[in-house]
Amino acid sequence: MQLFSTFESTGFLEMAVSTLEKRGISKESIFAVPLDNRREARKIFDTLHRSDGTTLIDIGVGFATALSVIGASIGFKLAWGPIYWGLIGAFVGFVLGFAIRFFIELVVKKRKRTLKGKYSEIILIVDCPESKAELIEEILWNHFALGVAKIK
Repeated sequence: MQLFSTFESTGFLEMAVSTLEKRGISKESIFAVPLDNRREARKIFDTLHRSDGTTLIDIGVGFATALSVIGASIGFKLAWGPIYWGLIGAFVGFVLGFAIRFFIELVVKKRKRTLKGKYSEIILIVDCPESKAELIEEILWNHFALGVAKIK
């Protein structure tokens, strides 16, 4: 049976490996693989084949609706009339909302992404008999593994 687990690169990984060795798992049965994490920044604009589930136009559409109504209402008293002022209000509202959302995604959420989040840095693979699988899984969880999987 094989157990796969992911860890951050901390002392807990080394403690887990030494605990496994103390419990009778040989060094040849323990295999650690370092991962290369993503270096480039995430893309803000979606493509046809990839979407991250966030939209940049939701606030823009709401502002466009609100400012077009206000522009059309005020436009009855202005020279160009309500249709032109409604369209101008819609355009200004959309651009304003898009800029606000773009700023939020670019600055605020990027800062949150860098502050929080745990990254898997090492995969630990343990070969063991099926009788010791529960013990090894418990050891890995107790040493703060980010994830554990068993394969028979």
